Amino acid sequence: MDRATTDQWVLPILDVEDERPLYRQIADAIVARVRAGDLATGARLPPTRELARALGTHRNTVVKAFEELAKGGWTSSTVGRGTFIADEPPGMPAPTARAASGLPWSTLVARATESEPLVRARRLARTPALGDVVNLTRMEPSSDLIPERELHRCVDHVFRTLGADALGYAPRQGLERLRVLVAEDLRRVGLTVDPADVLITTGSQQAIDLIGRALVNAGDTFLTEGQTYSGALNALATTGARVVGVPCDDEGPELAALDALARPRAKGLYVIPSSRNPTGTTMSAARREALVAWSRATSVPLVEDDYGADLNLDDTPSPPPLRALDPDVFYLGTFSKKLAPALRVGFVVCPAAMTPTLSSVKHAMDLGTSALLQHALAEFLARGYLRAHLARTLPEYARRRDALVAGLSDALPADVTWEHPRRGVVLWLNLPQDLDAEEVFEEARRAGVLVSPSTLYTASGPARAGLRLVFCAEPPDRLREGARRLGLAIDAVARRRRAARGSARPSLTVDIV
Repeated sequence: MDRATTDQWVLPILDVEDERPLYRQIADAIVARVRAGDLATGARLPPTRELARALGTHRNTVVKAFEELAKGGWTSSTVGRGTFIADEPPGMPAPTARAASGLPWSTLVARATESEPLVRARRLARTPALGDVVNLTRMEPSSDLIPERELHRCVDHVFRTLGADALGYAPRQGLERLRVLVAEDLRRVGLTVDPADVLITTGSQQAIDLIGRALVNAGDTFLTEGQTYSGALNALATTGARVVGVPCDDEGPELAALDALARPRAKGLYVIPSSRNPTGTTMSAARREALVAWSRATSVPLVEDDYGADLNLDDTPSPPPLRALDPDVFYLGTFSKKLAPALRVGFVVCPAAMTPTLSSVKHAMDLGTSALLQHALAEFLARGYLRAHLARTLPEYARRRDALVAGLSDALPADVTWEHPRRGVVLWLNLPQDLDAEEVFEEARRAGVLVSPSTLYTASGPARAGLRLVFCAEPPDRLREGARRLGLAIDAVARRRRAARGSARPSLTVDIV
């Protein structure tokens, strides 16, 4: 696409005062050109990558715009040929017209629900193929690694000793007994905390949401690592935050980039120092100290997600948590990965000044996390079951990791690389630059293995193509089979790309004519 021509066409779309989602602005601008006669029926639209580059936006935004055009009957697509203006475009309904079937929901829904992370998640949340599917996306223990009998004993004990008293509302901040036990347990990861600053939450996901609600006004900047936990991106986006990804190296956020993004002052920086999700790498002690110094210098709070605490697979402990270096760090923990997701019990260790605020926001949201589950978890911790459970499960997680790594070594080409994870339950594959992660994701799904593409974890801007693989939910033989199927999928995509390059024309135009 000629840049000058592109700029003339783009300017009316990228209107910063327009409150509509960008994908809707793009779709409506194309419709306007069709109605004005500037785009004839049968005209070919540019490829999504080219148009995204011309517009200076993410490809997913353009994909969403094209999906809207297709749903409205304005375009048709042919695999291998592209997207074209339909032969008989429909009439353009008035924006305020009410559908006969119900309310005009598209005009009522909050703008935050159309944020880039949520749109991405909806687009990729497709029903997997039925039948024999190896699931390398499920980040939870398999049923054989959940301490069912021990949890059953604890629940029985709660009913025998407390009866109906266990079925009322819990205190706003959580059961005192559980908060004390959590504080005691955190000593194993090098933290000394006051139980008064522990807030029990409905999973660590709620803790992220609470912090966002407590700190963010609509439009405020909240920083994350360039690739990070998709659930955090979604939660922060729904608070109205402008989520900005910080360029990272192998250890975490680059300090020079942080300095450039901290002003106007960001409301927080969300990081996962140990077993980073999705990459599985760990931040060094020196980088942690530098982040704490940066936080103090800029007055930008740190939010530390330690979802993988205790999941050390090679007896190599993590460096001290950020919270151990600074009591003004929010420290998040969960029992979903090391016990059972259905408990829905997590916690946040708050800066002392913020504990009352987060407690009141949480009470307004849910009136308290389940008292029954809190009592049962407190009993589980008090009996020492957690340590015994970890002693049984960590060797099995290591065995599963080794099976996946062996399978990948046998099945994948040399230009697909990864690091051997020493802690946590995820492994990150770096794909060659000419492979599209979502194309591999789709091909793998057809081959019977589910993986997570890098686009799910991108805060803002492009990121190197990759796949997240989770090894805690499948047994070793299934992990090896999943690696074999993934190897076939990557090979199929690579062969298609080579064939396309071989038949490509000498030049490519992306002008809309």
